Amino acid sequence: MSDNGDILKVNNLSVSFFTEDGTAKAVQDVSFAIKKGKTFALVGESGCGKSVTALSIMRLIPTPPGEIVNGEIFFGPRDLLTLNKKRMRGIRGNKIAMVFQEPMTSLNPVYTIGDQIIEAIKLHQTKSTEQAWADAVEMLRRVGIPDPQQRVSEYPHQMSGGMRQRVMIAMAISCEPSVLIADEPTTALDVTIQAQILDLLDQLQEQNQMSILLITHDLGIVAERADDVAVMYASRLAEIADAKSLFDDPLHPYTQGLLKSLPRLDFEGKRLHTVPGNVPDPLHFPTGCKFHPRCPLGCDDRRCQTDEPELREVRPGRCVACWYAPGYGR
Repeated sequence: MSDNGDILKVNNLSVSFFTEDGTAKAVQDVSFAIKKGKTFALVGESGCGKSVTALSIMRLIPTPPGEIVNGEIFFGPRDLLTLNKKRMRGIRGNKIAMVFQEPMTSLNPVYTIGDQIIEAIKLHQTKSTEQAWADAVEMLRRVGIPDPQQRVSEYPHQMSGGMRQRVMIAMAISCEPSVLIADEPTTALDVTIQAQILDLLDQLQEQNQMSILLITHDLGIVAERADDVAVMYASRLAEIADAKSLFDDPLHPYTQGLLKSLPRLDFEGKRLHTVPGNVPDPLHFPTGCKFHPRCPLGCDDRRCQTDEPELREVRPGRCVACWYAPGYGR
């Protein structure tokens, strides 16, 4: 992939969790790049390694049992994995921010919303408490929370799920980061609130030329919002493409299965397509291509069962890891 315009670049990232039951390889040889001002979507079933990839970028993998065993994560010219804790704290929440998956567990129930927002502001900026409090009110106003002067003094339990998600976004953008990682930002929200949250992210992106790493399993959101997409399966990337190409012509059988499972208006009276089988246990991944036990193409192919395909560029901007993909070469 080209380095032109890349603000964040992940190279050959591998993350493992060392447990009493064995080593779980949560992320293996993952590489992708995010362009300035663009939205990059990381999609796949639960447990495929999406959130672990995001936490690795933030250097928030719990150690032990987790460990980043290989790779590079470049933010501009700096490899984040080589920075000491102090320098990383200067980037985390400041230049790269994250909206976590569950706002109720991410917000501290014993502190007010305002206290939690100004903590991030004062940590990274030389502002007085009064200035930081005024900024917190402004952040709540920017994310569409009514009566922010009152809400800033309230506690998380006094707000709805949608409001708490907006507070998480307000905290994340309080220092105007260059990259925002949004991990399932609309999970457990109703459709109307989902649309409002996503519209808000679009507005903030346009205002600040912010790059977004959008982690989701909702392909409808991806089709509408993403510029580029990486499909992840069982710790590895199966396919990378721009959003239009991926939806028009998916190359990997797993991607094809995901797209077929989307509900459509002409499906009335028909059963939705499902990808057969189950997501493999990271402690006991199958040999060869990890998707082969569920794949309609290579389930009986000996090479698929023994040799794992690497992610390979098969046409400009299109990368896939499948022995059967057009142009891959067997």
